[in-house]
Amino acid sequence: MAAPFAQLDFIYCPSGDVAAEASYFTEVLGGELVFAIESGGTRVAAVRLSGGPPLFLLADHVEGDRPILVYRVDDLAASLVELRARGWQPVGTFEIPHGPCCSFRTSGGHRVALYQLTRPEVAAHFEGRRDF
Repeated sequence: MAAPFAQLDFIYCPSGDVAAEASYFTEVLGGELVFAIESGGTRVAAVRLSGGPPLFLLADHVEGDRPILVYRVDDLAASLVELRARGWQPVGTFEIPHGPCCSFRTSGGHRVALYQLTRPEVAAHFEGRRDF
């Protein structure tokens, strides 16, 4: 039985100080700051730590201590049907800038999200933006 996950695109991490943590990831660890956005009192910074995915996202609006692993799937609706057939309990879907998404917790408390890339142009829109 194959998993519907295509690729881990984002690691969405809670942050108490996005600017300071983004500085650590770039200045100490050598990552590349892709964007640093502030909107409506919320801060999110994206750092690229390697030549490919996943993109490391630091966000002050994500609650808890565990990151959310955000996996791209080819077809979100079909993936959710497939997982339900295996006993997975849905939480609900919502939109992220890149497309429709469904976030959930595993029985052990891990945080996972599936999304379908329907707006690939969004990545270029955010890249290079520095609000802080």
